[in-house]
Amino acid sequence: MTDVLDPDADLVGPVPTTVRAPRASDTPPWRRRTAIEMVISGALGLFTSFVLSIEALRIAENPDASLSCDINSVISCGTVARTWQANLFGFPNAFLGIAAECVVITIAVAAIGGVTFPRWFMRAAQVVYTLGLIFAFWLFTQSYFVIGALCPWCLLITVTTTLVWAGLTRWNIMDGHIRLPGAAGESLRRFVAGGNDWFVTVAFLILFAAVVMAKYGYSLVN
Repeated sequence: MTDVLDPDADLVGPVPTTVRAPRASDTPPWRRRTAIEMVISGALGLFTSFVLSIEALRIAENPDASLSCDINSVISCGTVARTWQANLFGFPNAFLGIAAECVVITIAVAAIGGVTFPRWFMRAAQVVYTLGLIFAFWLFTQSYFVIGALCPWCLLITVTTTLVWAGLTRWNIMDGHIRLPGAAGESLRRFVAGGNDWFVTVAFLILFAAVVMAKYGYSLVN
């Protein structure tokens, strides 16, 4: 028969179990490294979003304003900022970046401190940030193929979004929040645990840079 603890009764003797708050030392090294990478990438993305937001307000105030990264007809934030793609939801896209990066930085800082989040929360974060990654690359393809001009700040946002998404995905795979069925699930986890996803991310970013340089390389250096 199990004893029931009366909350009004006095406790006598030592308490058999104790509950303590999580500490940073409890955080596995891989999680801490991932969280630090997400904080740095998120901070860069937040700064860039602020810059783009300020420049969007300048364009709204004076449509003919010259922006800080208007280098030539091809490398021009102003050209991109004046298109409908830059205000897809009726306001500057950079406002979405500010909100998203603040959330990412908060999650990552909490993880460095040893905080863990429930599965539903991490899965929701994965879905939302995956949509953000898709949106970032959609904007890039619009600039690359349709608008015919590049915004350096937007390129930086695309890179930081990729890095944050890679870190968040690594986190969810290692914790089992994202898992392929059968033996493929364990193989994926071993692949990530071995640090191989870092090589995939770096290779993807190198390919991204090569695509930009292939079309706009001369304009970038002249």
